[in-house]
Amino acid sequence: MTTPAVPSASTEPTGQVAPPGQAVPPAPNGLAGSRWAAARPSLIRAMNEQLLLEHIRQLGRCSRAELARVSGLSKPTVSLALGNVERAGLVRIAGQRTGVPGRTAQLYEITPDAGLILGLDVGHDFVRGGLAGLTGEIRARSSLRARATSVRGRVAELVELADLLCAEAGVFRTAITQTVIGSPGVYDPRRDAIKLSGHLPGWDRPSALAGLREAFGTSLVLENDVDASALAERALGHGQEVEHFAFVHFGSGIGMGLVIGGQLVRGAHGVAGEIAYLPLTGGSAVDENEARKRGTFEAAASAASVVRAARRAGMRGPLSARRVFEAADAGDARAAAVVAEEACLAARAICAVVAVVDPELIVLGGGIGRAPGFAEMVGAELDQLSPVRPEIKVSALGTDAVVDGCLAAGAELAWTQVMAALGAQ
Repeated sequence: MTTPAVPSASTEPTGQVAPPGQAVPPAPNGLAGSRWAAARPSLIRAMNEQLLLEHIRQLGRCSRAELARVSGLSKPTVSLALGNVERAGLVRIAGQRTGVPGRTAQLYEITPDAGLILGLDVGHDFVRGGLAGLTGEIRARSSLRARATSVRGRVAELVELADLLCAEAGVFRTAITQTVIGSPGVYDPRRDAIKLSGHLPGWDRPSALAGLREAFGTSLVLENDVDASALAERALGHGQEVEHFAFVHFGSGIGMGLVIGGQLVRGAHGVAGEIAYLPLTGGSAVDENEARKRGTFEAAASAASVVRAARRAGMRGPLSARRVFEAADAGDARAAAVVAEEACLAARAICAVVAVVDPELIVLGGGIGRAPGFAEMVGAELDQLSPVRPEIKVSALGTDAVVDGCLAAGAELAWTQVMAALGAQ
């Protein structure tokens, strides 16, 4: 759920607006007045420039002749519009097309620095980030181990990481067009704070959001971290191939990003995909306080729950979910039983998702979701539970998935800003 950290006042659109799926009817003959007045030359110019920018963004490097052909505009109009957007710093000449008959054609592309996007991931153990240009090229990536124990310290870590990224890319933080932060939880407009923030102590206090606003300004947008991973999967991963899929994260936390018809589903309150709150326990007792804070299913099936189950089964020594899975893979019967129960719990949650939205693909992410053999175990359990068996794949995006999703979301927001500014000139 993308949530503006600094909500802006809503304004009603002016002029005639068509109902969804219908075209605006033509002006009746003889009807005068501002409502049906001809578009001003400046508006027509801006629309032509926006149209060409959209085509250049989609096509990549292209010539004036190609732009005239795909846009339907005359060559003189294309030349005029290109000159305007080039002077505005939005496009640049990117070379010449050679080796073809006819005159050598100059090629145009979007200027990478026309918009800069900062994507940050607020993780439990690490804060990660990336900085990209408007056309998607990554200018910098970095991460820092999360050591903060307070809200102020966590915000300071994000600022430190942002400054490292900007220094690596050779830009100032004030040049950032759009900042997107992937964080556990959803925005609560009643409290003007983040709620359902899970394992980040104090992150649900209003001071957390206030600190982020102060540090990153009005361009800040918050994105649920698992939703961001789903956006990355749609842009770069297995989700490119399908219209309906769910990205399900099993790790220190549990969550889901749901894409239906190619669009991320957020829900009326931004909590679509918060499967941590499904009332599933697998029959094991869960701590009521933890269940109330993090959700019943997360209390029963997160990485910490795997460790607790392993200790109840008699495993000793330093333990982590990874070590339990490694022990199971090495033949430890106690660990294998814990992993099997985890796969059963995961399959039950996914069965509920399948029964409601019928995705064609489930992508598993997170430390547990990406564990070797886990997807196959979940699939075998799902075969026994669900009348429909979606394909199950393990995400290949790794630990930067949240950052990549934030950059993808930020690129769209930054592009909207660029186009709006062009239209306002």
